[in-house]
Amino acid sequence: MDQKIEIKEILKLLKKKYADKMHTELIHKNMMELFVAVLLSPQCSDTQVNKVTKKLFIDYKTFDDFAKSDIKILTQKLSRLNYYKTKAKYLKTSSKIITERFNGAVPKKINELLELPGVGRKVANVILNEGYGLSEQGIAIDTHCITVSQRLGLTKNKTADKIEIDLMKIIPKKDWKIASNLLIALGRDTCTARKKFCSECVLNRVCQSSEVR
Repeated sequence: MDQKIEIKEILKLLKKKYADKMHTELIHKNMMELFVAVLLSPQCSDTQVNKVTKKLFIDYKTFDDFAKSDIKILTQKLSRLNYYKTKAKYLKTSSKIITERFNGAVPKKINELLELPGVGRKVANVILNEGYGLSEQGIAIDTHCITVSQRLGLTKNKTADKIEIDLMKIIPKKDWKIASNLLIALGRDTCTARKKFCSECVLNRVCQSSEVR
């Protein structure tokens, strides 16, 4: 089957199954909170991040608050997260840059976001997709996306950057914004890294690695 035809069927099935999972589960009320939550999310579950940010956003309301924060106190507040010491430094430094260079507003261009400490393509794409509705600059790729896209036969590559390029070639631009969240939903549900639950998977009839196809 042609990959572009196949991906349309895959997306159709995923949209129907995970209609309530097409947006990030990171809790936020504004762009600042979204940026912070996404910046803290690598190597952590959304649940972990949400627990930390719920308390964090009581004390820090603006990027300027983070920029002027005491790094020792900020580090302690993030201590429940993986790599919290590094993330505290990234958050403080990035907040300072956003405050001074971008007047406290999160950049809308991916190249500008990528200049901020701690911001890779995945983080940048989530911020643009979820915060500004800008999906034409890329697809956010995480470990779930890597596992699922490989099993589906959508890519033979192993690195996030190369997989993103492969997916951008076959997924319609209008679906770039939600594609990542749909693949993540599947990866958390039935196509986990440790084990496949093919009999329960919505894609078991179209997936090339399905055990019940």
